[in-house]
Amino acid sequence: MSADFLQACLRGDIDAAAAALGCQPDAGWLAEGELMAMRLDDMAQQPEYAPWSVRAMLRRDDLAMVGHINFHTLPGHPYLRGHGDVELGYAVYPAFRRLGYAREALLAMAGWAAGQGGVQRLVLSIAPDNLPSQRLAAQLGFAKVAQVRDDEGCEEVLTADWPLSGASI
Repeated sequence: MSADFLQACLRGDIDAAAAALGCQPDAGWLAEGELMAMRLDDMAQQPEYAPWSVRAMLRRDDLAMVGHINFHTLPGHPYLRGHGDVELGYAVYPAFRRLGYAREALLAMAGWAAGQGGVQRLVLSIAPDNLPSQRLAAQLGFAKVAQVRDDEGCEEVLTADWPLSGASI
């Protein structure tokens, strides 16, 4: 998602946002103002972060926006505490869950990170009660290495090496 797209969303200019994205942004995305502002700030502070920033998850057949995925930082950020090279975060909107979109997006982004940035170890932070994401992480070979508490509550830190288990999309 370009800075122009994020800025249009924050302004509430849906027509400009749709033009920048190439499709209509989902209402779930439009409620993510804090994430949009954070990613815009990240790109302003570190322009090289832009390719690692948030991306729309679009359904192939009709370009419906089904969710979003991003790397939290550039590879090697100190907050990872040596657990891995880069952390992924994603959201699939409720109407599109349990259809394989998160799996496909995680595999694609992990493969991109390995190819473009030399990333070997990937990190996910998932709430213990988020069973669908916990199951997906386990299927892809992620294992718990730590537990952290942040503003959003308790999360388990899971890591896996590339290529992930079941790495075919």
